[in-house]
Amino acid sequence: MAEKIVIFGGTFDPVHIGHIEVAQAAAENIGAKKVVLVPARRSPHKQQRPVASDKDRIAMLKLAVMDKNLFQISPIELNRAEPSYTIDTIRHFKQQFGEGCELFWLIGADMLESLPKWHKIDELMSECNICVMNRGGFEKPDFNRLTSSLNIENIKKLRKNTIETPKINISSTEIRQRLMTGGDVSGLTCPAVLNYIQKHNLYSFDHQLSKNEEF
Repeated sequence: MAEKIVIFGGTFDPVHIGHIEVAQAAAENIGAKKVVLVPARRSPHKQQRPVASDKDRIAMLKLAVMDKNLFQISPIELNRAEPSYTIDTIRHFKQQFGEGCELFWLIGADMLESLPKWHKIDELMSECNICVMNRGGFEKPDFNRLTSSLNIENIKKLRKNTIETPKINISSTEIRQRLMTGGDVSGLTCPAVLNYIQKHNLYSFDHQLSKNEEF
């Protein structure tokens, strides 16, 4: 039987408990014994770069999963020149883990509408399983809206690979905004990550101002 491996990409700026919990839930649903977290240089759907540096985001990810054997972290997209495409990342992991593995790329339901615009989407969907994470309590995505942009077989795959994940109302944006104004973020990210953020003065008003001035 092929080894099932979950790939979860994102800016993780910063990583929070919601990222870890939904990835764990997805892996359990799929029956995967490995989750690879892939920090992106920037979101492909956003113009602005992450606030924290690549080094800091990797460090925070390591702290967030240091006691969780399920997780690995890959800097593949940070080390690749832009533009960085998902299909290149998938092919990297197929080479790393072997053709016998079965790869599952996690996306949020909010990303579904932009999926047909992804680079070489038909090839991507033939080389991995794209799994749509649907948060508990929310209606399932309307796949019929994709009929004009994706073929029927790919839409069937998306329906089949829809995963119900825990409802966790946390976002990295909210955490950054709270930290910038001196707000409390305890319980939103793991203590080790919060300690790192405080130690390195990440996401404070002065830190975000200095980052903006760099560009």
